[in-house]
Amino acid sequence: MAQKAPTVELDVRGRTVRVTSPDRVVFPARGLTKLDVVQYFVAVGDGILGALLHRPTTLERWPKGVFEGARMSTRQDSTGDAFYQKRLPQGAPDYVETARIAFPSGRTADEVAPTELAVVAWAANMGTLTFHPWPVVRDDVEQPDQIRIDLDPQPGTDFADAARVAPHVRELLAEHGLEGVPKTSGGRGIHVFVPIEPAWTFTDARRATIAFGRELERRLPDQVTMKWWKEERGQKIFVDYNQMARDRTIASAYSIRSNPRATVSAPLTWDEVGDVHPDDFDVLTMPQRLADVGDLFAPLVAHEQPRYRLESLLELADRQERDEGHGDLPYPPEYPKMPGEPKRVQPSKDRDRPR
Repeated sequence: MAQKAPTVELDVRGRTVRVTSPDRVVFPARGLTKLDVVQYFVAVGDGILGALLHRPTTLERWPKGVFEGARMSTRQDSTGDAFYQKRLPQGAPDYVETARIAFPSGRTADEVAPTELAVVAWAANMGTLTFHPWPVVRDDVEQPDQIRIDLDPQPGTDFADAARVAPHVRELLAEHGLEGVPKTSGGRGIHVFVPIEPAWTFTDARRATIAFGRELERRLPDQVTMKWWKEERGQKIFVDYNQMARDRTIASAYSIRSNPRATVSAPLTWDEVGDVHPDDFDVLTMPQRLADVGDLFAPLVAHEQPRYRLESLLELADRQERDEGHGDLPYPPEYPKMPGEPKRVQPSKDRDRPR
């Protein structure tokens, strides 16, 4: 029997973090081990900590690694190889701090809220590859300080299609006095994060995102869709407005994605969006890129300035509702019925829909 590799102790900015089973293979196609993963997060420490600092964060854990056939556990089937950790794990060291958040159901949880890089390394040792921070900070969990625009390519489209939409996102944001930072999702999509004043509720932030997406769809009807139901979207880029609903999170900048190549979610400049590919950024290449270009996501760090205001987008929502008759759009399926929400029924199964 092969002898188990001894535990490795890393000094992470003055804190000792133990890496158990350091030679366990996490990404077989790349030959990357658990120690490689932990060392990656330490190498991009300023970036990943800035993306997570003081934010309640769901941990996407792959304790067995990313192997062929590995699958994520779901509400319906908890027998998967990976899972989302929404509560502080038992046995966490005392330097791991938390934030209490409330789910749409009304239940609460104490989620990890990183305050130092050792917390990230500790989580990585437990198999965390992707960190999913809330768009709030722990001292104000009810008022988002970020707007997140998720450009999600639908079947028949890919990253290049999202990249063609991205300049229009930048232009429309500017028209409303906003400036965002783009990043690859680590997959086929593009995320644009906008720092905002924490002066509005999740409902307000979602409504502003819906208004933004509707205007983008109006300008690019052949490229963009706001349809919640997949059967209605077609081969377009879906602006996933429900990413601004409470308890919906997006992979952080510098997170690793659970694919064979071990790609990462990479912050970009606007000028390079159309010239890059998600595969350009992975566990092996991202540390050098961060060293070369710096943390492009630094404007999104909690409490940094400038932060923008939402009045202009909320006025756009008012006009859309008044002049075009637009109302709310469906929430995710796990949500209770929300005030003003339309019928949450798949169109093909809606018996009351005109034929």
